[in-house]
Amino acid sequence: MADEQEFASAPLATDRRSKIFPPASPPSYSESKTKPTSIMAEPYEIRAAMIAESEKRSYVLKIDGYSMANALLKNGECTTSAPFSVGGHNWVVRYYPNGYPKHCDNYISLYVQLEAADADAEDVKAKAKLKLSLLDKNANPVPWYCRTIPLHTFSRRAPDRGCHDFIYKAGLEVSPHLRDDCLTIRCDVTVVKDIDQEARIPPTDLHRHLGDLLQSKDGADLTFHVGGRTFPAHRCVLAARSCVFKAELLGAMAESSSSTIEIRDMEPDVFEYLLHFIYTDSVPLLDVVMAGHLLEAADRYDIGRLKVICEEKLCSHIDSNMVATSLALAKQHGFRRLKQACLQFLASPSNLNATIASDGFEHLLSSCGWSVFEELRDRTIRLNPKRDIITTFRK
Repeated sequence: MADEQEFASAPLATDRRSKIFPPASPPSYSESKTKPTSIMAEPYEIRAAMIAESEKRSYVLKIDGYSMANALLKNGECTTSAPFSVGGHNWVVRYYPNGYPKHCDNYISLYVQLEAADADAEDVKAKAKLKLSLLDKNANPVPWYCRTIPLHTFSRRAPDRGCHDFIYKAGLEVSPHLRDDCLTIRCDVTVVKDIDQEARIPPTDLHRHLGDLLQSKDGADLTFHVGGRTFPAHRCVLAARSCVFKAELLGAMAESSSSTIEIRDMEPDVFEYLLHFIYTDSVPLLDVVMAGHLLEAADRYDIGRLKVICEEKLCSHIDSNMVATSLALAKQHGFRRLKQACLQFLASPSNLNATIASDGFEHLLSSCGWSVFEELRDRTIRLNPKRDIITTFRK
């Protein structure tokens, strides 16, 4: 719903320029003489809407007394609306009932102008596009009386744009759109704002700041002892990143009141990698052995993203030397994707025989028993029902 406001009659101005179109400089309206008339420019504003990097506002000009305007204002003379604001700039609409320039006396001419800044002020520029529309009795634009003005940079040297042949008067006067000697025109002004490339939001550097905090040890409030090494850390950071650490450090467990915690069954290098990921959400270059140890640590402290990273590393580096160790790890901790990748690798008889001959085979048997091979046998039969299973195992 448009918000309608009452405005006083617009001042009249005389502009006899006729050399070029559009006018090259704004006329001095403040020095114009006002002539008596019943023309009323009644503007109202349609609520502004932000569209991407642009602001659009509509200004409706109601001319009450079309015939009198034609009689009082000669070619090149206009009436000017009250100023309205769009995109942080003030604008006015100039209505020429007998056209402008000289050869357009059979037309209504219409211009939208950026109001000139003070002479001593910096030149104000605004990029805008316009749409000028005659409205019917239902306030809808009449299609054959709509004009679109492409994007233009308005400035003191080029302050206005419009249509010298906006409406052919003879056609308007026999149309239903001139009602009771009145007509209504809408001017849509869309101010386009340039995007400052230097004002782009930089990428996050939170990981760098937290990494610096870990390295500097500033504000550390607890110390971990792991395999003869000490690791200062920050209780709140660990609790925010791991629900297990949160329960240990902020809950009712004994560690919550202690400033020194000993970590058993973990190598210090692995714990160092773990802390690095907790603070920076990234891991240094991983070899396959470290990925396996770090996967166990991530599972122990329930750090989901790190588990995915390590599991992906192991799945993409399966060979006969590592498959037994990786499969044992997958079975013990329930890493389903890693387990499926290992079984797929072992489905090849040559890969299976090479694995049996590897050093990790005994570890696989001691960790998982023969059940893993029974599962492998069932999988092979299911995928290859016509293939004879040559390899047999003794329990």
